[in-house]
Amino acid sequence: MKAAPINIEVSCYAGYRGEQTPRRLRLGRSRIQVLEVVDQWLAPDHRYFKIRGDDHADYIIRHDITSMRWELIFYHCAPSGPHEAMAV
Repeated sequence: MKAAPINIEVSCYAGYRGEQTPRRLRLGRSRIQVLEVVDQWLAPDHRYFKIRGDDHADYIIRHDITSMRWELIFYHCAPSGPHEAMAV
């Protein structure tokens, strides 16, 4: 069974075209600096970003264009870390 996406706070940088790119995430009390945007893509209602955080974990987050909310939909930490892959 797949869990529902988790609402998160995201700080962004708006480039010269006004498109927002994630720079920092806030998950509860954790603050994660975005080291790299690995990939990004568009869907009809969302903008998706695969990012690597300063905690060396990979995240897939999405921005709901209608509600303007950010959601975490996937998290993966390297095997040497304390967590395993988690689809949300």
